[in-house]
Amino acid sequence: MSDKQHTLKKEFSLSGQGLHTGAKVTVTIEPAAENHGYKFQRIDIEGEPIIPADADLVTQTTRGTTLEKNGVKVCTTEHLLAALYGLKVDNALIKLDGPEIPILDGSSIKFVQEIERVGLLEQSAEREYFEFRENQPYEDLDKGIEILAIPYNEFRVTVMVDYDSVALGTQHASMYHLGEFKKEISPCRTFVFLRELEALAKAGLIKGGDIDNAIVLVEREEVAQEELDDLARLLGKEHLDIQIKGNTLNNCELKFINEPARHKLLDIIGDLALVGKPIKGHILAARPGHSGNISFAKIIKEIMKKQEKEGRRFDLTKEPLYNINDIEKMLPHRYPFLLVDKVMEITEDSIIGVKNVTMNEHQFTGHFPGNPVMPGVLQIEAMAQTGGIFSLSKVEDPHLYSTYFMKIDNVKFKRKVIPGDTIVFELKLISPIRRGLVHMGGKGYVNGEVCIEAEMLAQVVKDRG
Repeated sequence: MSDKQHTLKKEFSLSGQGLHTGAKVTVTIEPAAENHGYKFQRIDIEGEPIIPADADLVTQTTRGTTLEKNGVKVCTTEHLLAALYGLKVDNALIKLDGPEIPILDGSSIKFVQEIERVGLLEQSAEREYFEFRENQPYEDLDKGIEILAIPYNEFRVTVMVDYDSVALGTQHASMYHLGEFKKEISPCRTFVFLRELEALAKAGLIKGGDIDNAIVLVEREEVAQEELDDLARLLGKEHLDIQIKGNTLNNCELKFINEPARHKLLDIIGDLALVGKPIKGHILAARPGHSGNISFAKIIKEIMKKQEKEGRRFDLTKEPLYNINDIEKMLPHRYPFLLVDKVMEITEDSIIGVKNVTMNEHQFTGHFPGNPVMPGVLQIEAMAQTGGIFSLSKVEDPHLYSTYFMKIDNVKFKRKVIPGDTIVFELKLISPIRRGLVHMGGKGYVNGEVCIEAEMLAQVVKDRG
């Protein structure tokens, strides 16, 4: 069915401490226009500068992802971005009065709950996906990170973590589609090893860390209480009674037996949100971390640029679903007004049709003689006939029906079409077919470049006998 962009119905705010800076911050997430994407705004700084959520702006990946533009930073962006991406919020303006997104409970769940409370607003623009066309590997031998993306029709993620730790062991986590994010992934908290805490604290990090916003894994069987008290003082948490029970501090009850692996999966989602488009593909990651996630996000951005230069690709060498003889059995049009030569495929909500443009066609006799150009109105008609074939493919005895225009919207002509060109029309349903009304949007491509785009509404009517 139609896959539109979404934003929030209204804004919401949350307050808390930043994990690393310890700063008290209020973050407000506001609705944004279509094609806006995610942008951060530091309202505590003169001029209220905006930092786009872009992998190319990442300057630090130590225990979190930091964006920076013109010297202005936003730290620990991954949990909030994972919530927005996981609930299919495409456009949002994120205002904050400090340098870091609040850590809250160390997961995405509080952001998810607020997004669900305010609700989503459907927008007019279609979602534009990045799709892997071939396997894409990434490897960081020094850090033991391996990532592989393979073509897939959903956003699916599989994670394996193994840091040679007795407390953690080897864990796996998977998310088959974004519909699983809210329940299976968003509540999973960040984690840290007890042995890392002292070094992180001395490095000026985790100033806002607490046993309530992270799972602290303990690998040693015996740790002196004096050592725990010293650690509490170092972290500025003298008031806490830190104790070890089992493999965690203060008997932290895991939400899932593999919660650490699930949190690594959450981080991947938040970091890959910096690509700028929703992704279709299966991401398999071994021992992932923010540095590897961001490196892979940058690889995706380079692939996106390459694909944009290549344009949209179609395989026109395969056997068509309908040839010209099949089309004549469905449409009442004949030469010189039959403007679809073949149909390559039809799905539940889309169709791909082909028009071969030749000098022998009737319109070129008088339209720009000496410089033949296919009239825009005929491009629209060819697109409409493609949509008509889709509509008639959904009824029994299609030869007994006709389709009629009711409305055309948002028509744009991107380049001229001349004899020798082949136009490939790709149309998708904007809304379900009801009472014979078919609302579709689509584009026409020549050599992968868009030549026309439009939305059209038509009605399927049974012919009178």
